[in-house]
Amino acid sequence: MATTRRTTTKVWLWRWRRNPLLRRSDRVEAWIMLATWLLVLLAGVLAGQGAAATVHHGLAERRAHSYAVRAVLTENAVRSPQAVSDYGDGSVWAKARWTAGDGSTHTGLVKVEPGGRTGTAVTVWTDRAGRLVSRPVNETHTRRQASLVGALAGLGAAGGVWGCGWLVRGSLERRRMVAWDREWERVGPRWRRTIG
Repeated sequence: MATTRRTTTKVWLWRWRRNPLLRRSDRVEAWIMLATWLLVLLAGVLAGQGAAATVHHGLAERRAHSYAVRAVLTENAVRSPQAVSDYGDGSVWAKARWTAGDGSTHTGLVKVEPGGRTGTAVTVWTDRAGRLVSRPVNETHTRRQASLVGALAGLGAAGGVWGCGWLVRGSLERRRMVAWDREWERVGPRWRRTIG
């Protein structure tokens, strides 16, 4: 027994071709989905690039306004339950003193390696006013963070547009089903009489 293989060819852009069975709602749905995919692409790219540029600019500005300053420990950096850093990297908190760019002297808690003695020089990061700030990220990490935030923002924006498009399509589908039900109520009884 020989089996025959059927091949089907996919008809591209069938919703835009002339067809007497094609309803107006089919054409509307086709245009909605085309617009949705174009907006998904556009929103994803624009939101991703905008978010990445904003993050990159913010981190670069923060790096430009952070200054490495030489500080001196004013107490021994010993490991104790109160002095251990929350980061779990083995560092401890110790008091230090530093001089800001305007000549004012500041003191505060800084994160250092354990074992440092009073008078040991350490590097801290400050702003223009001499207040402690966290160490700025380098250019490589800035690009990486900006890319990650941009990708997430782009995916979020594209997903939001895609979801809205599918909600509109679902609404159109519900309307089409209601129209089919009405049409069947009108035609169904006559059709049953011709068969029976």
